[in-house]
Amino acid sequence: MPLVPTAELVARAADDQGCVAAFNVITLEHAEAVARGAEEAGRPAILQISENAVRYHGGRVGPLAAASAAVAAASDAALSLHLDHVTDPELLRQAADAGFSSAMFDAGALPYAENVEATAAAARWAHGAGLWLEAELGYVGGKPDAPASAHAAGVRTDPDEAVAFVDRTGVDALAVAVGSSHAMTRRTATLDHGLIARLRAAVPVPLVLHGSSGVPDEELRAAIRAGMVKINFGTVLNKAFTHALRPIVASEPFPVDPRTYLSPARAAVAATVRDLLTTLAD
Repeated sequence: MPLVPTAELVARAADDQGCVAAFNVITLEHAEAVARGAEEAGRPAILQISENAVRYHGGRVGPLAAASAAVAAASDAALSLHLDHVTDPELLRQAADAGFSSAMFDAGALPYAENVEATAAAARWAHGAGLWLEAELGYVGGKPDAPASAHAAGVRTDPDEAVAFVDRTGVDALAVAVGSSHAMTRRTATLDHGLIARLRAAVPVPLVLHGSSGVPDEELRAAIRAGMVKINFGTVLNKAFTHALRPIVASEPFPVDPRTYLSPARAAVAATVRDLLTTLAD
């Protein structure tokens, strides 16, 4: 079916007091796997392309975005296209023309006043271009240039500050720091569910959880009950992808046809997406 606006999927999830999951897309195989997993689970999902993925593709956002949109058009699942963790305003300005209905502008590493100024400017531009905009307040650990861990003093999102931030920037959703961390390969994170509930009660826009790959199932379910609406996954997909292809490429004779190992890798990602979507719907 045609791409569904991210705003619509998030609004549906919020109305149902549930969540919508967003999955990072790095290659065509990732996009195909997310679509297949969503179809098998009978759930909507967000195809999410990060600035890092764009950089991997030579700084060109168009080809991967077009391929992901084509995958969505051929799928029975309700899928949206989201540009994630954008720090470059020039990349943000390419989003609408590349087919995205939403973006996440990431100035979360900046001091509060600078984050507000940069994010407000991004939101004004995004809304003028018809884009739904997510931002981040607090600091989710695990990024390559992370100055602090997810548990360092002062990195978690303050509810009063979050209310002021949303009011001053006009963003449509807010990614918050509540104990998760990017790039975790083990699911051992413990979230601050009391903080999530306080943020949900105070902040007038949907809350987003980044770094969800490291969060156990019960912690994710509790986070959704407490008020998280958009749940982001990346590393868990890459872990499934790599684990599926590793024994094949290590075998003798070495398989020279990449389809030999990309097919099971894609299938492993699809199964991971299906299982996560099913778990989050419970």
